[in-house]
Amino acid sequence: MEALILEGSPKTPVVNFDPTGGLLELKGRSIPENSIEFYKPLFDWIDNYGHSPQANTKVNIVLEYFNTSSSKCILDFFKKLETLNNGGKTSVTVNWHYEEDDEDMLEAGEDYQAIIDLPVNMIEVEEI
Repeated sequence: MEALILEGSPKTPVVNFDPTGGLLELKGRSIPENSIEFYKPLFDWIDNYGHSPQANTKVNIVLEYFNTSSSKCILDFFKKLETLNNGGKTSVTVNWHYEEDDEDMLEAGEDYQAIIDLPVNMIEVEEI
């Protein structure tokens, strides 16, 4: 299976999905014109990854900002990962990174933590 690597832009995050290392990363800003269109290839990749995932899958979310439509896609992203985790195919852990003074991103991470059935580690970082 091929890695999925997308360069970030001012409106889209860097995507680094490495199937051999079981590492999925989103970094930067997520304010694409069409969130569903942007995230669809990511969802398709996860579906394919689910056929033979690593025993442990680590998800690093390092977003400085995302819009409302991206928040729904991020939730859908986590829901797809839940199916892998609950199916016992892989143990998924989410690391939600937020800047120490960014209460909005902290709260967003806590909201996801309350909604999804995956372990979510809240990781405070210095300004990105």
